Amino acid sequence: MEVLKELKSGRFRSLYLLYGPEQYFIEEARHLLMKKAIAGEDAELNITSFDMTEVPVEAAIEEAETLPFLGDRKLVFIQNPLFFTAEKSKIDHDLIKLEQYLQDPSPFTILVFQARFEKLDERKKITKLIKKQAGILEAKKPAEKELSGWIQSKAAEEGAVIGESAVHQLLNIAGFNLSVLAMEIGKLALYAGEGGEITEEHVTSLTARTLESDIFRLVDQIVTGRWQEAFRIFYDLIRLNEEPLKILAIVAGQFRLIYQVKELSKKGYGQQQMAGQLKVHPFRVKIASGQSRSFTETQLASIIQLLAESDYEMKSSGMEKKMIMEMFFFRLQTMMKAK
Repeated sequence: MEVLKELKSGRFRSLYLLYGPEQYFIEEARHLLMKKAIAGEDAELNITSFDMTEVPVEAAIEEAETLPFLGDRKLVFIQNPLFFTAEKSKIDHDLIKLEQYLQDPSPFTILVFQARFEKLDERKKITKLIKKQAGILEAKKPAEKELSGWIQSKAAEEGAVIGESAVHQLLNIAGFNLSVLAMEIGKLALYAGEGGEITEEHVTSLTARTLESDIFRLVDQIVTGRWQEAFRIFYDLIRLNEEPLKILAIVAGQFRLIYQVKELSKKGYGQQQMAGQLKVHPFRVKIASGQSRSFTETQLASIIQLLAESDYEMKSSGMEKKMIMEMFFFRLQTMMKAK
């Protein structure tokens, strides 16, 4: 991302728009701006933030046009700038004044628009203007290959190397949250040592597991018929005081994803298209796509029905939830052996 490269090298623009669903990249840009653009003991006095759901944009512009306090530069963050989207705002913003500022920004201010929205309204004059005048960081969730490259790049920043098999193991265990991955990579790199290699064994033994990743493994054991291992994972989760209802809900979510991927695949969707349609990470779609080959649509519909019945029993029967979960596994095992 060009904007992040510029910020890391200490080059700054007067205007930035940081937006998109991947909050990690936005926070990284924000951190770099606060660390590198504003220096000195009084730096915090020259950093302000305005929420456009609470105050009009002209208040932020007025701040941007005010000279910095005991410094050469000031940093003004504008949160939730809905006027760049099709969404309606409850606040009446003076967009004429904003247009004027964007065309002639203060030389001593870095004005940063920051938001989680995924799309801009490209039809709006104000959107066209910000795209022309500002440094744009569109923080998309990286695709599988991009994510692998990012992990390897992050490991290199930490002074280590990591191969493809270790990358995949890390994703299987830690999931796709970039903040979590960055923390785990830092820990693994420290263990590997300067110039060392982060191996698959390192990842397996040192990476903190998430409930979701354990359930992905549990479902994978079910799909491949390794029931002994599936039960071991389940009982490990129970020993860790995970709620059976929560386990059931995530198992249900994974089987629903497998079913949806199978349906979309039949319609000719590619993995990237499916990820966008289902709003999940492409790597999860890839896993679900492989798992879907073990089932027919009828079998998946029956499994989802079985999950719904188990969910109802947990919430209404008064039976021990752990026992209901065990019954679900036994019924599922019988169903899969009969296929």
